[in-house]
Amino acid sequence: MLWELIATVVAGLGGAGIALILRNISANKAPRWLIPVFAGATMLGFQIHSEYTWFEHQASLLPSGVVVVKTVQEQAAWRPWSYLYPQTLRFIAADVNNAAENQLNNQIMLVDLYFFQRRATARRVPVVLHCQQHARTEFSEQLAVPAADAPLNSDWQKLSADDPLLTAVCNS
Repeated sequence: MLWELIATVVAGLGGAGIALILRNISANKAPRWLIPVFAGATMLGFQIHSEYTWFEHQASLLPSGVVVVKTVQEQAAWRPWSYLYPQTLRFIAADVNNAAENQLNNQIMLVDLYFFQRRATARRVPVVLHCQQHARTEFSEQLAVPAADAPLNSDWQKLSADDPLLTAVCNS
């Protein structure tokens, strides 16, 4: 975040420099208010650009075997352009390569989910998936592993059969 602040300030100085050059070229006939306008416009433009390219940049940094399973696009009143082009400011990735099959029931998989959010530290949450019954629950020491065809208790949350998380983990 510090580097982004520094880059924003440098972009503003660059915009102000362009306005100064325009004033010099026009023999100081261009209005003086162009300098702060150019500085503010370039800073705003840099911020908008970095918000729209954040997801692609973060997804490209993920190691092989970690796949994006969900993105969240957001709109906000203070970013009116986001109503035309929603921004992806949060996403969830699953570590499919390191998913572990349960030894008691091979339909149950343990996988790490990573929650990414712009301007926040990524969080890791271990999740247990039941591939056959399309359900998930958070991993805990008290989790009872159900038998192969046993019904699931209320700790399990049902998922749709085509859920991207189930597809990524169970079909790999």
